Formats: sequence, structure tokens, C-alpha cells
Amino acid sequence: MLRRREFIASAIAAAIIDIPGASAAEEALRVFWWGNPDRAKRTGAVIKQFETSAPGVKFVGQVATSDYWVKLSTMVAGRNVPDVFALEPVTFADYSRRGATLDMTQFQDSIISSHDFAPGALDLGTVDGKLTGVPTSLNAAALIIDKTALEKAGVAAPTATTTWAQFKTICTDFRKSVGTQNIFAVGNGARYSFVFEVWLRQRGKTLFTQDGHLGFEEADAAEWFDYWDQLAKAGGCVTADIQALDKGNIETNPVASGNAVMAFAYSNQLAGYGNLAKSEMSIGALPTHEAAGPSGLFYRPSTLWSISPWSKSPETAAKFINFFVNDPNAGHALGTERGVPVNMKIQGDVAATGDKVSKQTIEYIMSLKERVGPYPPAIPIGAAEFSQQVLTATADSLAFEQISPSEAAKQLMAEGKRIFGG
Repeated sequence: MLRRREFIASAIAAAIIDIPGASAAEEALRVFWWGNPDRAKRTGAVIKQFETSAPGVKFVGQVATSDYWVKLSTMVAGRNVPDVFALEPVTFADYSRRGATLDMTQFQDSIISSHDFAPGALDLGTVDGKLTGVPTSLNAAALIIDKTALEKAGVAAPTATTTWAQFKTICTDFRKSVGTQNIFAVGNGARYSFVFEVWLRQRGKTLFTQDGHLGFEEADAAEWFDYWDQLAKAGGCVTADIQALDKGNIETNPVASGNAVMAFAYSNQLAGYGNLAKSEMSIGALPTHEAAGPSGLFYRPSTLWSISPWSKSPETAAKFINFFVNDPNAGHALGTERGVPVNMKIQGDVAATGDKVSKQTIEYIMSLKERVGPYPPAIPIGAAEFSQQVLTATADSLAFEQISPSEAAKQLMAEGKRIFGG
């Protein structure tokens, strides 16, 4: 199954492909996103639904995978951005501030209805006071768990009140139980910026400040790296060589390769992990600093739809976005593959009639209502480099024992100040 999926993903990544059935007429609008074949199928279905509801309107649906951001950057440089295109939280503010997104405030509640959106949802798509993206769905950081594997090892699964100290015990106990097999409890989380962000928020800190600098100190980073260094040396997380293969997606996570039974992920990825794992997966919250303390979690958009500032039909593009997030039939076609629907009425419909995975995902998001904190400040320019390159490289150097936790902290801070100043 994995090999087949990797083959399909590679084939899609080779080039942008048009979704079959979409008209390629010259006057057609374009919609562009990234994702796997399942997302392409679901999104293509919604495009067809919209065309049926709006006679005379045609869309060309295009999807890419690993090369999405390279292609999108090229399009922005050539002012050839598709009418509707997808962004994600890490790069969203960057694109908006570079003038690559249309201010959609003019369409708010005139074309794009937000009356049934989850409270504060539009804030997730607002940069510097302008609505430049509409969230397709809500997400939150999560722990994806193979409870069956933990039960066979005689280890209790983490709960919503499990602390990081208790999580360390769970992970090391699992490793002791399975013995010499090349399987561990979890991946090395030191390199995951979204997990580090939750860790910081539990301690009253932030990853980035409102004015775009680092929101933590060297001591915080040292504590973070020391935790994972200790866990790795105790056998509680995967070895450095296994972790180095993780490219930040489901297919390369240690769970997919059979080397771990838990994964730090986002809530909408439950289905993806379930498709790759040999047993049923469940979903829960990340460990906490203190059992009764802040969760550190927050709702975030999994993806956002933006409109090209060079679109010749921005109103039609806005109508498509409205249909995508507010039409019940579209909601059922999309399910929770992108996350829990931002429209609360559709959330209820999908929870009542959807499959088991959709129900679990929605239940998880709803269970966090009283535990989530405010959405962080807009992600600054350079955040992608810091999260995807600097933190990853530093954490890998630590895992390979090339540097100590204190040296890793110094390196992270120095690189962070180089990127963000201060």
C-alpha cells in the first residue's frame, strides 16, 4: 500500500495536473491546491458541484504536491497566480504581505457568508487588518496513537492530562516492553516546530512575538532539547537515522515506516495515518506541562483559500470560496480530509452522517473548546526557513550527538536572530 501511494504521489509531483472534467476553456477560472489523490478527488467533486449550481461558470482544477510552493512562487513572480489558490498558516502572512493575495474584506458577508463560522474563524485569515484568506477548516495539533500496539506492550495510552514527564515514562516503558525490535513509541519531536510551539505556550511563552521576533529565550530551547536528548538516550523515541528520513509528511513519518506507534500531527491527518498503519488509529491531545495547566493548543486553519489580486473575475472566485465552505453538499464531499469544516452547521451534519474517522476528528476538535488558547500572532517572514530548516537541522545534529542540548539552544537562538533580528 505504501509503495503504491508513494508512486502515485511521485507521479503527481512531477507536474501540475488538471482535474478531469474541468473545462479548459479560455475564459475558465483556475483553482490551485496541493494534496494527495484523495484530496484531488474530493476537491474535483466540489468544483463540479459548483459549476452545476452556477451555469456558464467553468473552473480548471489543478493540483501539485511537493513542488507546489516552487510553482506558486513562480506564478507570483510572473503575476500568473490562479484565481483561487491554497495557502497554509506558515506561509500565509508572507504571501499576503508581499501583495500576492486580494483583500477580500469587500466580499465578507456580501458574497462570502461567515454567519455559521466557528467564532473567530475569519481572524485566522486576517493579516494586518485585511481578510486575505478564508479558512477551509479548523485544525489543532494532536497525537495520533496506535492504542492496540500500546495495549499489547502493556502500556497505557496518553490522555488529555498526561504530562510531558509521564509521556517520557510511557515511551520508555513501551521500548522496554518491545525489546530489541526496531520499533519505538514516537518520533523525535525536537525537530517539529508546531510541537515546540505547544510546549512553549504551556509555559506562557510563544514561538514568535507580535512584532516578528523569537518569543522564547535560550533557556527555553535548552530545556526543550534536553528533554528530547534524554528521551532518545533512554530509547523512548526513534533513533537519529530513522528520524532523518522524516520529510514532514505522513508517508515519511516513523509511524508510516512501522518504526513508531504514535505521531505528532494535525487533527485532519488521522485518516491519512489510519490508511498507512496496520491497525486502527485514535486521536488525542499533546502532553501538558502540568495536568491542570494550559494545553498550549489553539485552533488553526489547515488550509486557506485566497484570491489572486490579478484575477479578472474576483467576484466569481469569491462565490466559489463561499460555496466550498458553506454548501452542505460540498461539506459532505470534503468530509474532514482538510480538517473539521469551518461552518459549524456542516460540522454537525458531517459528525452525524460521516464515517468513523470524521466523527473522531470532529469530536477531538470539539473536546478542545474550553482548552484552546488564542490564535498566535501572524507568522513572520522567515518562519518557514526557521521551522523547516533551522530547527530541523539543529534537532538532527543533536540526535546524531554532534552537539549538546545547550549547544543546540545557542545555535537555534543565533540562527533565529539572524533571520528575525533582535
